[in-house]
Amino acid sequence: MHVTGWMIYNDSLPGNKFIDFAQWLEKAATQRGSNVKVISNSELLSFLSQGELSVLAEKQPSALPDFVVFTDKDIYLAKQLELLGISVFNSSEAIRISDDKILTYQQLATAKLPIPKTIIYPKTFTSQQLKHGVMQSAIHRLGFPMIVKEAFGSFGEQVYLIHNKADLIQQIKHLATKPFVLQAFISTSYGKDLRLHVVGNKVVAAMKRQSAHDFRANITAGGTMQAYEPSEEEQKLAILATQSIGADFAGVDLLIGENDSPIICEINSNAHIRNLFDATGINVATFIIDYIFKKIEGNTNA
Repeated sequence: MHVTGWMIYNDSLPGNKFIDFAQWLEKAATQRGSNVKVISNSELLSFLSQGELSVLAEKQPSALPDFVVFTDKDIYLAKQLELLGISVFNSSEAIRISDDKILTYQQLATAKLPIPKTIIYPKTFTSQQLKHGVMQSAIHRLGFPMIVKEAFGSFGEQVYLIHNKADLIQQIKHLATKPFVLQAFISTSYGKDLRLHVVGNKVVAAMKRQSAHDFRANITAGGTMQAYEPSEEEQKLAILATQSIGADFAGVDLLIGENDSPIICEINSNAHIRNLFDATGINVATFIIDYIFKKIEGNTNA
């Protein structure tokens, strides 16, 4: 089956890691005989009028592709492509939920999956609106140390470890009107976590990340990585987490709770795969492309 595809990335972000994922997918799709192109989101303009809903792609052929792999978080563009009848992986809705950690935790809680105890800080319109009652409830239910986590962020950069009430007040003032959560700190997972990459209904690769100097284990925060063989429980949890947000594939981060019990930290709908390859030798891109081809060919059990 000859299919065409676009691998969409965001060209407004610094560094090569964002186009890198798209290029890995492009190579895997090309090896399957698919005619694919790597395109930035700024090259595709969503056009709307009373009589037209289209995508303007001046540098690309006018014909729309059979599928799109979305490595970006531009959910409006993803939705536009879906409205034009294109199969988009992951869907705009899955990306929307994954990108917003508050929505993610709500989905996970609805699915009765293990997550850290979490309080959503009420929406405020000014940084001066400190809600002391909320903070007292959080301190009572969560204690210190406490995690403050912004709803939108990547690479662990918008996650803060808070040790006392004064620091909590300062951090909340600093975040001003941004959406965020207050969360119980999983001390047994200090400086270590697990990344399981799910494609369809299968964990295809996993690694353990560790940091000797930071409570976050992210590689970009200085952590190290090694191949990891996840338990059956960890695999099942990662698959259920991915399904809970409606994603076709995702990188699921698990914290290590008491007695090594896994706790879901985050779900990444467009998780980068180079570090995982370096740690395991497994190219997740080939699994993603194989999955997409099966879906396009009508195999609902992909």
